[in-house]
Amino acid sequence: MVDIKAPLGLPPVPIPADNPPTAETIALGRRLFYDARLSKDNSVSCASCHNPSLAFTDGRAVARGVGGTLGVRNSPTLLNAAYSPLQFWDGRAPSLEAQSAFPIADPAEMNQPHEVSVSKIAQDPAYAAEFARAFGAGSVTLGKIQRSLASFERTLLSGNSPFDQYQYGGNKQALTPAAVHGLALFTDPQKGNCAVCHTIEAKYALFTDGKFHNTGSGVNGDGTLTDLGRFGQTKLETEKGEFKTPTLRNVALTGPYMHDGSLKTLKDVVDFYAGGGNSNPYLDKEIKALNLSAQDRADLVAFLEALTGEMPSNAGPPGKE
Repeated sequence: MVDIKAPLGLPPVPIPADNPPTAETIALGRRLFYDARLSKDNSVSCASCHNPSLAFTDGRAVARGVGGTLGVRNSPTLLNAAYSPLQFWDGRAPSLEAQSAFPIADPAEMNQPHEVSVSKIAQDPAYAAEFARAFGAGSVTLGKIQRSLASFERTLLSGNSPFDQYQYGGNKQALTPAAVHGLALFTDPQKGNCAVCHTIEAKYALFTDGKFHNTGSGVNGDGTLTDLGRFGQTKLETEKGEFKTPTLRNVALTGPYMHDGSLKTLKDVVDFYAGGGNSNPYLDKEIKALNLSAQDRADLVAFLEALTGEMPSNAGPPGKE
């Protein structure tokens, strides 16, 4: 088993008992992550929507799949996804293992039946050898593909940002005065109140509570929710329009923002929350108009920019260290 070391600012990586990462499964998952053969026309890989040069996002408002088909939601970063108890904006997958199967078969993404993907991978002799090294004798299966992808994705960690050096590393020069003021606003319940959902703990910070909230994002001009979010999974009336709190780590690199990519800049995001989100019957009780000056808003953006951390090593396409 490989010990995946968490960088400054992150807690120990949760590892499922039934899928301990090994050098072999991580290497196999890395190769699969960049392999477009998992898609119908061999044009789309996991990395198409989770590009390492874009902090494992795609820079688009919504994801684009095989044949240019557009999805309905923004591609979230995979950096630090290992810590999320539920995957996707609506939490439909309970693990990274479960998550990886969805985009392969989704008609708006890779659009390929699982059995076809397994067959294409199994026909490659080099893959057959890699699967044998990773899992022992036996055929290539969807479960092995899922476990390998998840093991690789658990290595996609990013911490040791200027904020981490300031907050956890004892370097009080790591943040600019503007970012220090932004941090104070971020954590003040009477000002930004951001940390109520984008959490900061005593020894680490995930910048997400892992929960689901309705901020009014996606409400149209008629006041109607255009995407019911978490409700689609739970059918609970109170969860209409709720989406998972995204991590704010590396947020300066991962625009556009919100589940629908509707906000282009961090300034737009701060202004959205300062205005109290968008009114709708299910708006989260913590969302309310904020009394923030122009300088306050600029300082909040400065703080958010200080959350850009170090990128993981050995995470690009195999052979391109």
